Amino acid sequence: FSDVVIDKDRTPTLYQMQQEGFQFENFYTPSWYLSTIDGEYVNCLGQIPVEGDWSLQHSAENELPIALGNQLAKKGYVSNAYHNHDSYYYDRTITHPKLGYEFKAVGAGLTFESMYPESDLELMEITVDEYIGKEPFHTYYMTMSGHLPYTYDYNSMAVKNRDMVEGDWSENAACYLAANTELEYAVAYLVDRLEEAGQLEKTLFVIAADHYPYGLKKGAYDELRGREVESDNFEIYRNGCLIWSASMKKMKDVEFPVKVEKYGSNLDLLPTISNLMGLSYDSRLLAGRDMLSEEKGIVLFKDHSFLTEKVRYNAITGEVLWAEGVTEDSIYLEACMELVQKRFYYSAKVLEFDYYNQIGIKAAKGK
Repeated sequence: FSDVVIDKDRTPTLYQMQQEGFQFENFYTPSWYLSTIDGEYVNCLGQIPVEGDWSLQHSAENELPIALGNQLAKKGYVSNAYHNHDSYYYDRTITHPKLGYEFKAVGAGLTFESMYPESDLELMEITVDEYIGKEPFHTYYMTMSGHLPYTYDYNSMAVKNRDMVEGDWSENAACYLAANTELEYAVAYLVDRLEEAGQLEKTLFVIAADHYPYGLKKGAYDELRGREVESDNFEIYRNGCLIWSASMKKMKDVEFPVKVEKYGSNLDLLPTISNLMGLSYDSRLLAGRDMLSEEKGIVLFKDHSFLTEKVRYNAITGEVLWAEGVTEDSIYLEACMELVQKRFYYSAKVLEFDYYNQIGIKAAKGK
């Protein structure tokens, strides 16, 4: 997923969420060592993956009390997770129950009529009745329709939604937009069903990617962005994150949309959502930080490069680029470098030593 998908006419529901909710103006989705599964590890656990380790599978051996499914299960939520592809791919039948979910996917409770990549809309249609009408519920969807390859020969969703994409796009870029249009249909369907059930204003939506669309051919992402980003080791990972509820427009103490200029990434999703949901957790136990807190933001990359509001540091080349109007500050730079090293180090130790179990924090019973 990328925010280039969002369009007022083609994806009106996603556009509404973007316009009415939190607007994260400096949000990034870095790539990690093992792509998709590392992206899920970051999103669901707020920790940095370990190079050379299948971190999410490894974590299934540990206590995972801070995973959102486990946090909310303790609060009495019905917690389900669904995926519209192979249930055994990346061992999700093992990992996702440990995250606190009753998990279903192809081969484990779900069957699809749509062909590869399977339809996000169909995913919602065949699962929504398992939790709608129940309160409270937490549902995690790992969607599939926007997956590569982006060609009309091998992408059923691109073929299905081909007529929805207008403009002078290359086939690769057009297929990407067409395939992701299925996500719009899926989210719109959920909104309609929740509204019918009288639950829409009680529901919080969070939509974020596991990685940027690296399946695009060279030049296609530049085409979609309308500027050159593919040669920039930082800006290629700039992305969007949608956090929205229909109740936001009725809130009196906060005026939405809320623009968030602070630098953040999907590493920060778990603490941000946890605080929005009023959950009690110790922020020191996560590598990410609440993007709505007063703490300064930082975006970390797998090679230990980083971004803040003041500086861009490339750990491979040693290049330091200060933001316009910012005076060079070696003490600030060294402090950022130390922070990055510590977050990588402690994330690895949390995984290696089953740290939550060591300090006596348990996940929800039966999860």
